[in-house]
Amino acid sequence: MNDLSPAATFISANNNVPFFSDSYERAGRKLLAELWSSIHWMYETTHSDGKSLGRIEYTVWSEVFICPSCSGENVFLDAEKVSYEGQRDRIRCSSCGAEARKEEMALAQTQFLEDGHVQWRPKRVPVSIAYKFGSKVFEKKPDQTDLDVLRRIEELELPSAFPHVSFRSSKTFNEGRMRTTNTRNTRSIFLPRAAHALAKLWALAERESDKKLRVNLLYSIEQAIISMSIFNRYRPTGYSQFGQHLTGVFYVGSQHAECTPWYILEGKFGRVEKAFQSFRTTYGNAIVGAGSSMALTCPDNIIDYVFVDPPFGFNIFYADLNKIVEAWHQVISDVDGEAVIDDYSGKDIRVYQRLIKGCFSEFFRVLKPGRWMTVVFSNSQAKVWNAIQVALQEAGFVVAEVTTLDKKQGSFKQVTSTNAVKQDLVISAYKPNGGLEQRLAERGAAPESAWDFVQTHLRQLSVAKSKNGMLEFVVERDPRRIYDRMIAWFVRHDVPVPLSTEEFLDGLRSRFPERDGMVFLPEQIPEYDRKRAQSAQPPQMEMFVADERSAIDWLTDFLRKRPSTYQEVHPEFTAQLGAGWKKHETRPELSALLEDNFLRYDGSADVPSQIHNYLSTNYHDLRNLEKSEPRLKAKAKDRWFVPDPNKAQDLEKKREKALLKEFEEYRNTFGRKLKEFRLEVLRAGFKAAWANKDYQTIVSIANKVPEDALQEDERLLFWYDSALTRTGG
Repeated sequence: MNDLSPAATFISANNNVPFFSDSYERAGRKLLAELWSSIHWMYETTHSDGKSLGRIEYTVWSEVFICPSCSGENVFLDAEKVSYEGQRDRIRCSSCGAEARKEEMALAQTQFLEDGHVQWRPKRVPVSIAYKFGSKVFEKKPDQTDLDVLRRIEELELPSAFPHVSFRSSKTFNEGRMRTTNTRNTRSIFLPRAAHALAKLWALAERESDKKLRVNLLYSIEQAIISMSIFNRYRPTGYSQFGQHLTGVFYVGSQHAECTPWYILEGKFGRVEKAFQSFRTTYGNAIVGAGSSMALTCPDNIIDYVFVDPPFGFNIFYADLNKIVEAWHQVISDVDGEAVIDDYSGKDIRVYQRLIKGCFSEFFRVLKPGRWMTVVFSNSQAKVWNAIQVALQEAGFVVAEVTTLDKKQGSFKQVTSTNAVKQDLVISAYKPNGGLEQRLAERGAAPESAWDFVQTHLRQLSVAKSKNGMLEFVVERDPRRIYDRMIAWFVRHDVPVPLSTEEFLDGLRSRFPERDGMVFLPEQIPEYDRKRAQSAQPPQMEMFVADERSAIDWLTDFLRKRPSTYQEVHPEFTAQLGAGWKKHETRPELSALLEDNFLRYDGSADVPSQIHNYLSTNYHDLRNLEKSEPRLKAKAKDRWFVPDPNKAQDLEKKREKALLKEFEEYRNTFGRKLKEFRLEVLRAGFKAAWANKDYQTIVSIANKVPEDALQEDERLLFWYDSALTRTGG
């Protein structure tokens, strides 16, 4: 196991070394007893009888807001809330009665001295105390004695060992409530009492003489750090008041439940011991390393399987989230090596892709040939998804499948963001076996090398996939997807692609059987046919028309099922050109797409089989007619249909020639960006330039294309990145 974060590897180590459960709970209870002996006065409160003392479980604190009308102070938790339909709640000022939204009110501040400088934090006041007396829990308003104790604690100097680490300039620490509450370092996230208690607790654990037991104790205590911080929100719903912080983000709520170490840990020591009682392991079963995945301490070709859950672009900044816990361990993540997109750190999509590629290349190095890697990924932006896919291919992996993983419990951003992907994606990729590599080295850029790759690749793919009893379309078996994988394979090995698109697709049809638009090995067909016979309907490929290529694919699917006239297909096609269309992609004319990619029956010769089958099936009066029947020919006239493979090859050559002619126009457009263009033209041009080793043309044309358009197209990005590598860019 390897992670950049010391906090992550500390957890991994504790989960994979022997756990001394027999003495763990006893040591934990002793720890809490020693803590109580030294600071019990901080957590005692007077019971309702006015004499006895109870032990505080948690104290509820509330921020104070300033009324914009009268400058009066309003304790947020106690303030009267006014609701209006369709609007956010307003706060009614207790002094003047004016109403305002929370966002319209300023935070009251408290100033204090830190490191010789005047600093400020939000004014927070205690509004409620939950305490334990005997076996029961009671609730009370803080009395004067409680306030005096809190004031006395505030006047104490923090222990010198308390971590004092400033937060860096990043998205995590410089936006939202982190900024508006001036939460700027590890000390500013704890109220004074919690800070003293946590520092004392940590020090007591570190004094444990048994080193292995000491590590086990710190393992549990570090999980209380965030629960004792101001990130622990108060939710007046009857739920337990610790563990109320948001995951995957730092958020400072206006209501805070300051929990005591006993409230958090007293039951935890017992639960952890129970969980580990049946857990038996020995030293030597796991290797845990803290460091960059770009430099693993493993020999080549030694790992059987890789599972990686990398940062999802700019979704979660793990190094930032781990910094608070790591400050206590006094070992901080090296954020320079963290693969994230962060404007504050100057890390854009290119930096992210370079770092991810470095990790994937290292995984490729240590993985055995023919073995697999699983990548869990989630991001709503196409450019981040493409960066991952391109990085995989450049590292040498071949993607075999992309499926979804429903983790049931979403992260904060998955739950709250309207644009967030609700389910994670699981990418299955393999390292090709050594035999394929060797044969490529021997044959070079020969067509046999292409078919050798296809043969090997098809063997790795799922034969059939089903969901809820229905067969699903295996996208990786789509002929054009196989072609893309083949190109990436040759480009990655710096070998010219031996087949044109039309030659490849034509050869694919003649060499490999096809079912429901998917390509198989002959020996895979019986299994698929068996699964297909058990399904009520054939699998359907989901079609999203976003550019010219997907528009052609949609028309192919539509016309194969339903040969149609221009008037019939036009309204159906227009309905597909919605909001999903790529921003800079020129919208093609339907007439041009039909002319360049399909055939139209002119009514002279016999009716083509594709149209004949459609008409005889869907029109009762046209059944059992010969293909030369005048009535059938009249109904079939001017219908567009999908050409058979031989004629499709001629059309493809004609189309590619036209695309390359238009690419020359792009090349000759000097000194300005291309605002609108055809992605198909760029793809054809980049491919031709690569075949001619004209890498500079790819780079220069790519520089004319808007950054987003380049990053959001996996094929263009792959050609461009590969050309940059060849030119030393």
